[in-house]
Amino acid sequence: MKQRDFIFNICLLVFLNLLIKPFWILGIDVGVQNRVGAEQYGLYFAILNFTFLFNMILDMGITNFNNRNIAMHSQLLSKHFSGIVTLKILLGIIYFIVTLVVALAIGYRGFYLKILCWTALNQFLNAFILYLRSNLSALLMFKTDSCLSVLDRLLMIIFCSVLLWGNITTQPFKIEWFVYCQTAAYSVTALTALVLVLRKAHFTKLSWNPLFFTMILKKSLPFAILYLLMSFYNRIDSVMIERILPADIAAYEAGIYASSFRLLDALVMIAYLFSVILLPLFSKMLKEKEDLSQIIRTSFSLLFFFSVTSAILLCFFRFPILGLLYNEHISESAAVFNILIFCLIPFSMSYLFGTLLTAHGDMKQLNIVALAGICVNIAVNVVLIPRLHAVGAATASLATQSVTAFLQILIVLKKLKFPIKNLPLVSAFSYLVLLVFVALSAVKFIPRTIDPFITLSGLAVLACVLAFCTRLLSFSHFDVFKIGNIKK
Repeated sequence: MKQRDFIFNICLLVFLNLLIKPFWILGIDVGVQNRVGAEQYGLYFAILNFTFLFNMILDMGITNFNNRNIAMHSQLLSKHFSGIVTLKILLGIIYFIVTLVVALAIGYRGFYLKILCWTALNQFLNAFILYLRSNLSALLMFKTDSCLSVLDRLLMIIFCSVLLWGNITTQPFKIEWFVYCQTAAYSVTALTALVLVLRKAHFTKLSWNPLFFTMILKKSLPFAILYLLMSFYNRIDSVMIERILPADIAAYEAGIYASSFRLLDALVMIAYLFSVILLPLFSKMLKEKEDLSQIIRTSFSLLFFFSVTSAILLCFFRFPILGLLYNEHISESAAVFNILIFCLIPFSMSYLFGTLLTAHGDMKQLNIVALAGICVNIAVNVVLIPRLHAVGAATASLATQSVTAFLQILIVLKKLKFPIKNLPLVSAFSYLVLLVFVALSAVKFIPRTIDPFITLSGLAVLACVLAFCTRLLSFSHFDVFKIGNIKK
């Protein structure tokens, strides 16, 4: 039953996110930018990124710790909920004070300060929603959590669409309206999530207990450190490009890297959705000493298929894809993208094996791996960026992600004594070889007069056929969609 539940819930989560979030990004976000202009949107974007700088204060690793802890000990929800809610509010106040003080110190005033305060409130609401959702996913309420994961964006789409195209006002759209729409959407989502969690927790009043706060922060600290370390080596490349290269080319090369990274970043979010379900599922199964082999094998097969197929096909068709997205510097971006897109494969493996180690409580090992990733990233960047510029940073990123994913797999095999024979490695290798052969053949023999996106679509369908032929994927994985298998 867990196998069928897992497949259904991951498909539901991915489907809902693909249904809502592309329209949010390409429709609403772009629509707002076009309506208010680059200057006003740039103001908002700069302030948004500024508020992100202090986001760790809002969470301190509590969400991931809580997800694992409640999944393993569901009875602790009622005991911990009131105390953690109080702690989250306290951290929110500290976050707001720190953000405001730093903003004033660097010169934010007037309208800028107004937008910053509302944006900081939105960050708090979003962090609070993530905490509330961690309780629902820890209780394995994945369908409810999946719906909540897109509710805020759905509400923003509705609110912004009315203001953008509803002709309800004669005034031109203002950037602050966009921020207010986010506040309204986050507030409704937070209230909905709170009501759902309160139905499971016996909450009476907020609890002020400094000893409890200290205990939670101490237990959450390894999760917070891991988040910081991973954020560092995942995002430092563009900073090092800007810092290492001469001023006359630094911004250009950073822009080339950013244009190549954008599509990878979007695809990584699909792999991340697996970890949202796997963390509480692994935690509960480990607590109950259940066999993880089937879930790990299925997750590996799905993530390997998704990441390898996406990386190879996008690599072979990088020029038409980048040409569809951008108007300039296609060749330069393609050279970086050609390397960077393969980071998707180790990223996906980390979301499987790193999540398993997190559920098992191996935070020390994960933090050591993250430190190793930082060392590899900095060393390779320092050597290659002066010579290869953005291509060197892409190479450093691929090296870093590959090393950290490999180390995580080794730890799982050694510490958890997971038999490597339980992974479909023969099927995975066979699929990889066949897909590369088919893609090479298509590029070489299919006439260029045929639309490349038609060829790409045909290869995507053929990739699915190859996955089933090599038994990387099995029809039994999708038995959940047969009538009668879904009980809830």
